[in-house]
Amino acid sequence: MMTLSRSLAVYFHIHLVSDATGETLNAMSKAACAQFEGIKPIEHVYALVRSQRQLERVLKEIESAPGIVLYTMMNPDLRQQLEDHCQRHSIHCSSVLDPVLTILRNYLGTELTHKMGGQHEMNTEYFDRIEALNFTMSHDDGQKTESLNDADVVLVGVSRTSKTPTCIYLANRGIKAANIPVVAGVPLPVELDRLDGPLVVGLTVMKDRLVQIRRNRLLSLKADTETSYVDDDEVRKEIVYARKLFEKNDWSVIDVSRRSIEETAAAVLNLWSQSKKDIPTDKPIFTHDG
Repeated sequence: MMTLSRSLAVYFHIHLVSDATGETLNAMSKAACAQFEGIKPIEHVYALVRSQRQLERVLKEIESAPGIVLYTMMNPDLRQQLEDHCQRHSIHCSSVLDPVLTILRNYLGTELTHKMGGQHEMNTEYFDRIEALNFTMSHDDGQKTESLNDADVVLVGVSRTSKTPTCIYLANRGIKAANIPVVAGVPLPVELDRLDGPLVVGLTVMKDRLVQIRRNRLLSLKADTETSYVDDDEVRKEIVYARKLFEKNDWSVIDVSRRSIEETAAAVLNLWSQSKKDIPTDKPIFTHDG
């Protein structure tokens, strides 16, 4: 097996062919490539490939830049043409959904519908996501606290703990998420004490990490970096103040120091699912490992 040098990147072409938006395919490709060090995939993305003419254009592109072909296509004629073309030119080609579809078909004992982009249909779930996104945007950074009880999840934390992007990610999963900033000396909205439905989660972070994030933010804005906003002692006080609030209110806490937005959102979703099932959680504190 070839060993890749850490200082030498290996570039290769990867063609992603989909008869829908290509969102699923792109995510799976990135997840797979992330498991290999020292590689740099050159992505060629072809979405909404649903006709003979569109496929022919794709085949020419693949032939001009051989590499790996991954696809999610439901039309049996088009996918057969794609596979035959790749076989003739000795190009690796694979359907990323076939193994999962086979398991589901065997388990359910039913055949596929071959519906293109079925997960993107404008059904009730789709409109629920739109409603959740609208709710989240209008309840960002402590806005509209009078309707806070209509949320599914409320995130609470000091500035730059990824409250807003996490809420937006949750909204794309159909979760109505609001967020409340914690500012030392400023009381939290009284509505937080009256909630009887939403899950409230406190977001915390290590002091050094928060200072770094805030400094980078100020630099991007070309603002003064010598302020209490990034002072070590003041930031430590903020974090301690927030943690005391979380403990006082008996809220679950997630440490976002080394978490991506997706990982933080996944931890919130786990807590939310548990709360809906009435599973005792003992108000866990989620570190990076879990």
